[in-house]
Amino acid sequence: MAPPNESNPDLTNPANTGPLSGRRVAVALSGGIACYKTATLVSQLVQQGADVRVLMTDAATKFVGPLTFQSLSGKPVLTSVWQSDDHPDSQHIGIARWCELLVIAPATADLIAKLAHGLTGDIVTLVACALPSKTPLLIAPSMNADMWANPIVQNNIATLSVLPNLTVVGPDDGWQACRTEGSGRMSEPGAILDVITRQLKGQ
Repeated sequence: MAPPNESNPDLTNPANTGPLSGRRVAVALSGGIACYKTATLVSQLVQQGADVRVLMTDAATKFVGPLTFQSLSGKPVLTSVWQSDDHPDSQHIGIARWCELLVIAPATADLIAKLAHGLTGDIVTLVACALPSKTPLLIAPSMNADMWANPIVQNNIATLSVLPNLTVVGPDDGWQACRTEGSGRMSEPGAILDVITRQLKGQ
């Protein structure tokens, strides 16, 4: 049998046959316990055929190591604004132009506040700020129920809602790491994947 090539693709490889085959997705994480869920999301995206690049704030790396996401995505993970590659653009500009969709999961109260006020002190907020206005931006909030109910957080969400490319996924009600129940739990990976798929197929 001839080796796989463009005219004879390897049909056993989901990257060639999955419903998101060839679609370019940037997955960004801020520092919350729900980072462990994002590993499942990245795995699911790759299994669907998506080309995934992962970005992490320094706080996110304290919950799940970059090596986990490098192994799942098959690509280097960006954790610093000072990292560089062979792309002619600045790293954050290159990723913002490359991706067809950016999803930030988990999006903590701190990350949401930074986005709402245009602060760009890390690779995640830099890429989000540089994202073209027609590129979908999904955020999946994740925080304690009292934090989610805080008027300041809700005001920041309202500020972000003016962005025409923004979709907020969740949060859900349920058990939280603080050992209470309430609203603020990050949506499950499968639910986020469904929204990503609808967004990309609607383009």
